[in-house]
Amino acid sequence: MSNQLSAMLRVWQENKTDTEWVLGTVYRTEGSAYRKAGAMMLINGNGQQFGLLSGGCLEADIIRNARRAMVTNKTVMLVYDGNDEDDLSFRLGVGCGGKVFIMLQPLDHANDLGLSDLCDALMVRQSGLYFQKVGDTRGYFKRADHTGQRTGYIENRSDGDWLVTPIVPEPHILIVGGGLDARPVVSIAHEMGWKTTLVDPRPANARPEHFPKAGTILRQIDTTLVDYVAQHRVDTAILMSHSIHIDTKALQILKSSQLRHVSMLGPRHRFVDVLERAEIAEPALPFPVASPAGIDIGGQLPESIALSMLSGIHAALYKLDAAPALAQAAE
Repeated sequence: MSNQLSAMLRVWQENKTDTEWVLGTVYRTEGSAYRKAGAMMLINGNGQQFGLLSGGCLEADIIRNARRAMVTNKTVMLVYDGNDEDDLSFRLGVGCGGKVFIMLQPLDHANDLGLSDLCDALMVRQSGLYFQKVGDTRGYFKRADHTGQRTGYIENRSDGDWLVTPIVPEPHILIVGGGLDARPVVSIAHEMGWKTTLVDPRPANARPEHFPKAGTILRQIDTTLVDYVAQHRVDTAILMSHSIHIDTKALQILKSSQLRHVSMLGPRHRFVDVLERAEIAEPALPFPVASPAGIDIGGQLPESIALSMLSGIHAALYKLDAAPALAQAAE
């Protein structure tokens, strides 16, 4: 299971009546910290944890304190100071050296802190804002389109401080081309908790037995792809069919979609060729195209190329600066 919030919530939703549960949340940090405000994890009465609030060094103590929240049915507040030699976090070897403030809120059938609403929204890839009363057992989720700030922040209200956490579904990638080199792309994306859709009209490609981790496999590259992108909130696409004809057709169709980013496998001149065949001027595209795809990490094998492309997509979607790939082998 990945540490993505949607995966954590699915486990909780399926087992929430079997045992007690506690929601752990970082609501504030000072200095360096592995996780930022808004980071969440779930702990159950069997001592199982889902998600992380640190690099793994604090989780055992967090789970111990979660039992106290379960027994008292009250929020437990924790502070770990990596700079204080007398603090537990220092003795546990926290390497960040910062200060982390965590609250542990008990969950029950009468008060799930709005997690059911949040889980339902993520299932249909709906973004929004999640509100938690700091030091209390109140919380709720509000659906709203949101693509801006990712970390949580404190909102001061008349009844006290509330942590507001922007919720954005994990990325959804459309992979055009189901050859051998697409296999590690799907596998690594799945390991990261990302959603994948594979499309390839060729019967010998994108076979289900070769892509057990793919969320969906499609066989038609036509205008229905535009509707699919909209309905399933696809964020980005990778054109890697090794067919000029297929990549050209896909680009012609996807230019009418709401994709945020596209990557194209192969050298830059191949992308220029595709544009000419599609009779599209690059400035007319509604999304940026990374060509060559990915970040230059010096890889040559499919696994390294997959890592490069997914790293480039991660950087593009999360608005980080990264050096583009300088070259990729010609097909």
